[in-house]
Amino acid sequence: MTARSWHRWQDWAALVIGVLTLLSPIVVSTDATALWTLIVFGVLIAATALWSLAQPGSVASEYVHAVLGVLLFISPWVLGYSDLGGASWTSWVAGVLTVAVGLAALPAANAEHRGLAGQH
Repeated sequence: MTARSWHRWQDWAALVIGVLTLLSPIVVSTDATALWTLIVFGVLIAATALWSLAQPGSVASEYVHAVLGVLLFISPWVLGYSDLGGASWTSWVAGVLTVAVGLAALPAANAEHRGLAGQH
């Protein structure tokens, strides 16, 4: 059994979340910190989603999604832009959704990883 890449809905969702986070400073008020936080996390989430899509047996990529989501969620408080409503809500919602899709993909990633490991 070979892993079929580019098929898991959770990874496509993570890609969309990453791109929307990356582009969100176009429509929400930001300062320099919020702007770069949203851009960097958007790029990282999208890149990790592409990694997951290309290598569906990669369990690590799903854990990276979860960690990035948690970091994005806490960033308004840690980096001091919680007073910017749009940027904060973008961070909170995108963070929670990123954690959710990362954790939701874990069972499928584990199954594909075990299937690939059995081939060696």
